[in-house]
Amino acid sequence: MTEDDLLKKWLNNELTDAEKKAFSERNDYGINQEIINKAQYFKASNFSKVDTFKTFKDAYENKPKANRLNWLKPLLRIASVFLIGFGLYFTVFNSDVVEIQTLASQHSTTNLPDLSLVLVNAESELSYNKDNWESKRSVNLEGEAYFKVAKGKTFDVITDNGTVTVVGTEFNVKTRLNYFEVKCYEGVVKVVSDTIVRQLKVGETFRILNNTFTEYKTTDTEPQWTNDRSSFKGIPLTEVFEELERQYNVDVTFKNTNKTRLFTGSFVHKNLKNALISITKPMGLMFEISSSNQVLIYDKTN
Repeated sequence: MTEDDLLKKWLNNELTDAEKKAFSERNDYGINQEIINKAQYFKASNFSKVDTFKTFKDAYENKPKANRLNWLKPLLRIASVFLIGFGLYFTVFNSDVVEIQTLASQHSTTNLPDLSLVLVNAESELSYNKDNWESKRSVNLEGEAYFKVAKGKTFDVITDNGTVTVVGTEFNVKTRLNYFEVKCYEGVVKVVSDTIVRQLKVGETFRILNNTFTEYKTTDTEPQWTNDRSSFKGIPLTEVFEELERQYNVDVTFKNTNKTRLFTGSFVHKNLKNALISITKPMGLMFEISSSNQVLIYDKTN
């Protein structure tokens, strides 16, 4: 039997006991066995074509015998890629970061590790690291959320527009495009946004809207959106209708409408028609609702 025949039978696991003994005594047995051991951990692509024995033999013979260990190099490179991939998988999918996301017209209530309570408004995202929570009470917020913070170490709400720092208190944070607002309902809240730093007491509000900073007071004891009603004080219509889109999952378009006009009032979250009446009637506007949840706002005087 030729060496090629012996190699072919070995690859197909067809060797007799005597042939196995003879094959194991060959000088290249260790290299061949190592190649097979490494290769079994990799799965071929669904689009790969299985090599014939002749292809394997030709590739085998074209490698200089003194350099046959080089066969292991690409295999080891592949193995390293797999190891990196597994490392990334376990880093991402076994991360200690907790994320709470809400969709349009959806609210969510969650308890943090210290039993602080957070109510998350529509189209918002809250995240925190539960692994180091005891040493660092910190959450990241995009959108709007109402916090009832348990007493303890410093508690930070980090947003793209600024940071809110408290110990134990109740407050609401709203961070949208060109809109950053913090309302304090209990205790004291420290707000830092760029060069503006304020200590808010109960009823005080910090707002930066379109790069303009204002302060005012509220008599509310909690955010109205937690009771299915959105309220506004001197807010441009464009912001008001964006909030309506979030609460009702509708698309609003405008015709002959000045969207920069300021609105003070509120709308309910459970009845779209009533909500639209609450906004448009005091502003002298009209609306139309299509069957596909499209809303048109227009000025009846134009």
